[in-house]
Amino acid sequence: MQRIRLRYTKRGRLRFTSHRDFQRAFERALRRAEVPMAYSAGFTPHPKVSYANAAPTGTGSEAEYLEIALTSARDPEQLRTLLDASLPAGLDVIDAVEARTPGLADRLTASVWELRLDGVDPADARRAVDAFDEAPAVEVQRRTKNGVRTFDARSAVVSLESVPTHDSQADRPSDQPCAILRLVVRHVTPAVRPDDVLSGLRAVADLAPPVPVAVTRLAQGLLDEETGTVTDPLAPDREAGAKEPQTAPATAAATAPA
Repeated sequence: MQRIRLRYTKRGRLRFTSHRDFQRAFERALRRAEVPMAYSAGFTPHPKVSYANAAPTGTGSEAEYLEIALTSARDPEQLRTLLDASLPAGLDVIDAVEARTPGLADRLTASVWELRLDGVDPADARRAVDAFDEAPAVEVQRRTKNGVRTFDARSAVVSLESVPTHDSQADRPSDQPCAILRLVVRHVTPAVRPDDVLSGLRAVADLAPPVPVAVTRLAQGLLDEETGTVTDPLAPDREAGAKEPQTAPATAAATAPA
């Protein structure tokens, strides 16, 4: 059985698709691309697809990950091309590697987020960031199925900074002045999400954007504690593949989607 790990995006209007919506679209893409999927056993077999730490509905992402299991070998790049062509624009498969190391989910320990605050003066955003950084703890509340929960949003934040507008990497560009925040946050329990950090900025500095904030995940992976950066979770698989003896590429035919 071959396992392939994929990186995909949620861009533009497709940021509003739920994880369940993406699952259905991806399974249709697998059928269109005639991918030789491995299936689970039992009365209701389903394709062996493992999703890792999906972004919340309404947020964009440049770094979503999943793993699929195949019954016969395929070239990862060819498979990526076929799947990308079978998905709607905005759900784009941008990277594929053969899984050669265990524990992809264990390597997703932090995320880099970009928060675009339209209608907010950058100077006000910088003052709010300073107040957030200086606070020893920032308690916020979130409504859950078990009621309202209070937790500290500050402890999971590795870094929070205001960046120039022209450095924005989000998928909703604008010529109007606005504040851009770059956030690195650890994946902890309970999870601290970008909207929790926004609630914290409101609590410590009364920062309240006049329009909904555009949130985009730029990266997720293993957190380098020394530098505070997030590394590529697929890099160990590439490195392991480079060290293995080169073999002839898979020659099984693959049919492009109609």
